[in-house]
Amino acid sequence: MALLTPLFAFLYHLPQVYKWLLKPYYIASLFMSIAFLAIRKTPGICDHLATQREDGNSCDFDWREVEILMFLSAIVMMKNRRAITVEQHLGNIILFSKVANVILFFRLDIRMGLLYLTLCIVFLMICKPPLYMGPEYIKYFSDKTIDDELDKDSRVTWIVEFFANWSPECQSFASVYADLSLKYNCSGLKFGKVDIGRYGEVSKKYKVSTSPLSKQLPSLVLFQGGKEVMRRPQVDKKGRAVSWSFTEENIIREFNLNELYQKSKKLNKTKEDKVSESQFPPVPEEDEPEQQEVVESESKKDK
Repeated sequence: MALLTPLFAFLYHLPQVYKWLLKPYYIASLFMSIAFLAIRKTPGICDHLATQREDGNSCDFDWREVEILMFLSAIVMMKNRRAITVEQHLGNIILFSKVANVILFFRLDIRMGLLYLTLCIVFLMICKPPLYMGPEYIKYFSDKTIDDELDKDSRVTWIVEFFANWSPECQSFASVYADLSLKYNCSGLKFGKVDIGRYGEVSKKYKVSTSPLSKQLPSLVLFQGGKEVMRRPQVDKKGRAVSWSFTEENIIREFNLNELYQKSKKLNKTKEDKVSESQFPPVPEEDEPEQQEVVESESKKDK
């Protein structure tokens, strides 16, 4: 069962995996991840490489290379246990594959190691992981609009993500947050985002650190009546985030999204009723003809 669960999960996400792998960033990353394997196994090239194998076969891995690959594979498996999205799984595999390539190339030839390391640095500087561009019901704030929006209507509950574009964790969380906005957004419950990597004053005011060591990115904050009610992850006395997994299930449970959504729908219905009453005032009731005749006959008798 332990082997079947990851297999079924992979098959379920297979269309999404293909969609992401066909993007230029992942195609280039794939070639860089298998660079050492390709050189070690390509006839005509591998014949000129050094090897520590007893049989002298330079076109196959020696025992130290196998040991390095097995060790880094174990690290990838451990990291992916906490991965939430397909992007995070792919990111971990690509990252540690490049680390393995750097180690293996330096061990093989220092010149090849320096060349590969230089390529990795250039790739990191000019190529960025693709940003989420799917459907969402999210309002993007700036340093000038966030306070006004939060204070505009005290009956509206806001869930705001504080993020930075350079953060891999924020990039991976984007699709999860977008899905939540599609499911729970309504007039009384709204979703927002603010880039604190760009707006430093917002980071200071709402006490969300952008330092990679603090591990506070992304941060989700719940506002009601313009006031902060709760946030995840929580921050300890040293300013470091308490470990918390940004899965859809955790967010729904911790922020009581189902309950908030039901209350917000009632607020929306109340607003619609008030609007309809203001647009169509009640028509005064007219007396029925029979009642009018009775009243007239009684008035004649009195005379």
